Amino acid sequence: MLIVGIAGGTGSGKTTVVRKIREVFPDEDVIIIPQDNYYRDNKGIALEERQKINFDHPDSVEFSLLIDHLKKLKKGKEIEMPVYSYLTCLRSDETIPVKPTRVVLVEGILILTDPGLRNMMDLKVFVDADADDRLGRVIMRDIVERGRSVLMVLDRYHDTVKPSHLQFIEPSKRYADIIIPGGGENQVGIEVLISIIEKHLSKSKS
Repeated sequence: MLIVGIAGGTGSGKTTVVRKIREVFPDEDVIIIPQDNYYRDNKGIALEERQKINFDHPDSVEFSLLIDHLKKLKKGKEIEMPVYSYLTCLRSDETIPVKPTRVVLVEGILILTDPGLRNMMDLKVFVDADADDRLGRVIMRDIVERGRSVLMVLDRYHDTVKPSHLQFIEPSKRYADIIIPGGGENQVGIEVLISIIEKHLSKSKS
């Protein structure tokens, strides 16, 4: 099993990179494990307090569960991946059954900040993008997908997103084997990743 970690700041284009890779390969060969599904469950905390949680801080992610699930997949075991809602800031009672495949794409802003998770990865990728471009994408996404106003997005960006990016996410870039500047628009960088995955799949089939 090839485990590829794809990190980068909020709005850097990680999801686009993952989607473009995913489109090339059949479902039975590649699965995606989003870090966002492993945010800690916050039952017992009032909604108003849950909405103040800094999701750009490593403490917000249950890395131990993510690592445990990757280990099970490597052993050929099926996992029940949690489902997380940004609207309620809670885990759903529903889970997603995930079967082992030959390639696992682990995607998220904080995945290179945890040493245990980094050690699970065969290839570490950092998707880089200009801060202004990232902010523009964050505003669009949070309004459409997370029900936030522009003012709410900007307040959150300056209060937590930008400081956490500088403190945790940007420094994690040094652990990357490959850096893809320009986010999901960098077709050459994406093709390099695809060729690495294709090589692994052809080896595992032979």
